[in-house]
Amino acid sequence: MMMPEKAWIEQVVEKVVSEVLESYLPQLRTELIRRVVEEVTPQLGAAPDSSSASLLKAISSIQTGTTQREILRSLLDNTVRYSGRTALFVVKAGAATGWQGRAFSNHEDVKDFALDVNSGVAARALQSRMVFAGSASEMDPRFMSHFGAPADERVLLLPLLLKERVAALVYADAGAGGKMDQAALELLVASASAWLEVASSRKQSQKEGAPEAGIADKPQAAVPAQTSSFSDPFAAHTPAHSAPLTANIPEEVTAAGMIAEAASASATGTAAAVATDPFAAMSPEDAEIHRKAQRFARLLVDEIKLYNQAKVAEGRKNRDMYDRLRDDIDKSRATYQKRYGGTVAASAEYLNQELIRSLAEDDSSLMGANFQR
Repeated sequence: MMMPEKAWIEQVVEKVVSEVLESYLPQLRTELIRRVVEEVTPQLGAAPDSSSASLLKAISSIQTGTTQREILRSLLDNTVRYSGRTALFVVKAGAATGWQGRAFSNHEDVKDFALDVNSGVAARALQSRMVFAGSASEMDPRFMSHFGAPADERVLLLPLLLKERVAALVYADAGAGGKMDQAALELLVASASAWLEVASSRKQSQKEGAPEAGIADKPQAAVPAQTSSFSDPFAAHTPAHSAPLTANIPEEVTAAGMIAEAASASATGTAAAVATDPFAAMSPEDAEIHRKAQRFARLLVDEIKLYNQAKVAEGRKNRDMYDRLRDDIDKSRATYQKRYGGTVAASAEYLNQELIRSLAEDDSSLMGANFQR
């Protein structure tokens, strides 16, 4: 009974991935499908009961979104299947403001609500980039007063990560006597985060495929390379209130920090951009290849990290990251080598740099003795 469900989700994922990545990173398509199925399968249990089927449909609904707004709306629509109430708060410059809510009696009030992230579960989720469950007393008192506490007093904060930054916080509770399935909610948020990355990659690939004349007025040298592949889904979200909360959270841990960094670099003019652009001395053609190779390496490592979170944590703890992730790392190396091994970027070792930066947090010893550069 399990195989039809696995075949169904594989067909859905393959169809969607084919559509959005038809001209970008085609060699990752098969691997991505396999990984999604692997992540979903443990959640199904011994048989595809109605709960399992519902979860599969929720994930596929999120992954059929082709724009960032569609993905986020689908996320909220599906989280209320596993919670009584839910809301999404945009994180920018250390402040969290409401975007949309579901199943609140006054859900329209969620929009532009300034959530206090200086303490309690919201602060812990934002600072650690991890899911935190707590009691209503640990939430922003203004929020609880305005929207009412859940019947069981339990609340859940789930960070939505984009490029390792918290772009949003998803709030969930059981509402008035409902239930809250934390495992399902975590899976849905992780799925949305991954699919937002796909949407961002698709958007970037479309830009890269545009004629040079069409982008001549926006030289890439004016933007730091690390921001070029990121598209903020909340860029157009401007809070109604003019005085955002002053959170004890550095700007660089927020998704908006990358956008602000790019804007700052642009504002300082060409001279400052050249000084910070590591590819400024190269020809435009070579610089573009290096940028693409660097972005590709980051995408490969992001995929490893996303689908192996437990192994990454254990690898850091036991300082044997490569041994635990050998198959994934070697496959990524082969994929990277096939694409950029014969280019001017071959000697830059962007993949190894990203493995150490992202997986080992800049400590190469965590990769273990068997890791070869």
